[in-house]
Amino acid sequence: MAELILETRDVVKRFGGLTAVNKVDFSLEKGSICSIIGPNGAGKTTFFNTISGIYKPEEGEIFLEGKRIDRLTPDKITSIHMARTFQNIRLFGGMTVLENIMVGSYTRLRQNAVQAVLRTRAFKEEETRAQAKAEELMAYIGLRGVGNELAGSLPYGVQRRVEIARALASAPRLLLLDEPTAGMNPAETEEATLLFRRLRDELGITILLIEHDMKVVMNISERISVMDYGEKIAEGKPSEIATNPRVIEAYLGRGAAGGGAAAIAANAAGDQAGGQS
Repeated sequence: MAELILETRDVVKRFGGLTAVNKVDFSLEKGSICSIIGPNGAGKTTFFNTISGIYKPEEGEIFLEGKRIDRLTPDKITSIHMARTFQNIRLFGGMTVLENIMVGSYTRLRQNAVQAVLRTRAFKEEETRAQAKAEELMAYIGLRGVGNELAGSLPYGVQRRVEIARALASAPRLLLLDEPTAGMNPAETEEATLLFRRLRDELGITILLIEHDMKVVMNISERISVMDYGEKIAEGKPSEIATNPRVIEAYLGRGAAGGGAAAIAANAAGDQAGGQS
């Protein structure tokens, strides 16, 4: 059997009387690229937030490379090689691209706050290494020449790449991408899709993404999980998901017939225009 990098067992997340994630079992094989899809309000981003430690589940267990993580803080989870991006970009707009990417390496630094304030030799050497790594990442994902630009002044698609580079600076073995192509034009989307494959094939990073662009999902995913009303309702290869009656019903409503991936894609495009996942 393939080695699992991520596993959730009966995960439940509630907000008051609302159950946003309900008894979700999920597993992700090491070295794969997989997607989670579903209509607006399905609980996808809540599930991501629970996996990455932003929310604590009321029930269930979450394992990263066999280690239980559902009670760890986000920084502790990052330190054991899981990183993520967000549906709404969360860069430091008043900092440069280089500075934003260097922030991602903080869980890998060994120097403490006192050494940072005193600017000790050890701290300066570590900071130099972090800067060199950030510059290497900029070149790798196509950000060469923008290191001194303020992140908030860049086009939306470029900001997405900066956020991915910042996540990579933490040296992840698992990368969660929440709507990574949102706001990108078709050319940028194609470049992003190629980048995700490179991250897996060249760097060995396992990738799990939430994505509304069904062309991206169908082209890049080895497996797709579908959520609706907080539950996982289907899982399988892209060809299986595209023709799954329950998935089509979740997107188009009860009684919908035919249409497959094209109909799902049209509905997903409408979801992407507004609302949360």
